[in-house]
Amino acid sequence: MKTIKTLAALAAVTLLIAGLAGCSDDDPTSPQGGGQQGTAFTLTITNVSDAADFFTAGTFAVPEGATDPSPIGPGQAYEFSVGAEPGSRLSFATMFVHSNDLFYAPAGEGIALFNMDGSPRTGDVTSEVMLWDAGTEANEQPGAGPNQPPSQTGPNTGPADSDMTVRLVDDGFTYPAVAQVIKVTLANDGHGTTTVRIENVSDPMTLDIGGGMTDAVPLAPGVFVVHRDPDPLFTAGAKIMPTGLEALAEDGSPDALAASLGDRTGQIVPLAPGIAAVHGSGAMLFTPGAMAGAGLEALAEDGDPSGLVASFAGMMDVSSAQVFNTPDGATDPMPIGPGQSYSVTFTAEPGDRLALATMFVQSNDLFYAFDPEGYALFSGDGDAMTGDLTGMIRLWDAGTELNEWPGAGPNQAPRQAGPDSGADDPVATVRLVNDGFVYPEASAVVKVTLSVGN
Repeated sequence: MKTIKTLAALAAVTLLIAGLAGCSDDDPTSPQGGGQQGTAFTLTITNVSDAADFFTAGTFAVPEGATDPSPIGPGQAYEFSVGAEPGSRLSFATMFVHSNDLFYAPAGEGIALFNMDGSPRTGDVTSEVMLWDAGTEANEQPGAGPNQPPSQTGPNTGPADSDMTVRLVDDGFTYPAVAQVIKVTLANDGHGTTTVRIENVSDPMTLDIGGGMTDAVPLAPGVFVVHRDPDPLFTAGAKIMPTGLEALAEDGSPDALAASLGDRTGQIVPLAPGIAAVHGSGAMLFTPGAMAGAGLEALAEDGDPSGLVASFAGMMDVSSAQVFNTPDGATDPMPIGPGQSYSVTFTAEPGDRLALATMFVQSNDLFYAFDPEGYALFSGDGDAMTGDLTGMIRLWDAGTELNEWPGAGPNQAPRQAGPDSGADDPVATVRLVNDGFVYPEASAVVKVTLSVGN
């Protein structure tokens, strides 16, 4: 499944780039007419990202309008946002607090976030939520058991369940209907982001706790995950997985399960064809705080470096500028996926600097590059400065298109209908990315190395 998803993402970007104004394989521009003498270098750009099991995952713990984590009571709600693309599904889990090990969650396939026609799904999805028994602790009278969170002396204190499988609750006790306790709704902003609202709709009369007494049903902090394959949290009829769901279902503690999901969460990040330029002092590709040029816009939005490399023609401070677009070992231009690389060779002399840029494909207009002054190719003593340059790579925002959830936005290269199709960025300047979304460290996506020789 990971391989299929990786190939699908790369294929979508390849088709897009093929339809752009083309540039020949490793097309060079030599503004000074070529023939430069100097040291030969080889630059290698490797995609070191890896496909993950889940697109995004996390916790919901702070009630709407509050500042600290806590359970929610009647009238309170948790809200969280997720990025998703057609085919994605949502699973979550939150503890039925007046129990030993019960939790609310959808079935193993999760809740579809998109309709059959690919449009985002919205509205009330509570009917797809069920009350599950984790099978880890023997059940007691709901709301009255001495080994339930409101009464127990500490976590994980009850006797073991005689049936150690996850199943729909069926223990002879009386529970309220799901819709009497929890309401789950979806809202979509049209930019690849869905907001999920989990509301506590119980009241003091909802739960029969025995002896003629009733109570509301608190809901504890929980976890969520966006996935494609079924059963991300549990498998009905099987023993609970050692991932932290027991702590959530028994004690309302989501941290261990969230950490387990986080280890398996990420996104496929292809890297698009880009540019490598040798130049003198000063900024070549962009200036932070200034608007991006048309060439950088095409590279950052659509993975097309041809306009940017052409813009260097005739610039006296640029000794060479080349497109890298054909993966090592391949014959045709295309983006690179995990484990693939681009290589480009050039010559330089003391005082020269290197600029490069390649699109972060799961974005609207983000690109990897050095700082604007580029990388100094030689030391003050004239020695070639080679090795692993990844630590100097930054993720930049071109400021030309409004950012959407990375890997889910409908106006991003793998999903858009054509180039240059997103809304304008209200901050129309180049800057380091800082938009509230979460991105992987540059070193988790790209590795840049420089060596002497061809």
